[in-house]
Amino acid sequence: MTLTFTPPVAPSPGSEDKTTLKLLKADFGDGYSSNVPDGINYIRHELSLTWDVLTPTDAATITAFFEARKGCEPFYYTPSDQPTPLKWVCIDWTRRKIDGGLESIQAKFTQSFI
Repeated sequence: MTLTFTPPVAPSPGSEDKTTLKLLKADFGDGYSSNVPDGINYIRHELSLTWDVLTPTDAATITAFFEARKGCEPFYYTPSDQPTPLKWVCIDWTRRKIDGGLESIQAKFTQSFI
């Protein structure tokens, strides 16, 4: 069963969506080359999200969700500019303590097709 990630607080403005294409490339003489898509899911998105100001409880809730997925179990999440949820994995996040007992989190989601 794939879970849905619903953070207790919406991410801060300024998320970044990076698109990567997986291509097969053949180089020929005289500088000519040819690229073709590698598989049916050759377009993959990476989403960088930041939560600038979180209570320790909210930060713990978010990181506990990531840790429970172990970086390999996909989950659904709907980016703010998408009408439907996409499947993601999160293998990279940073939790920081900031002033006033608050915390921040930066996380990178990679689109999953499993």
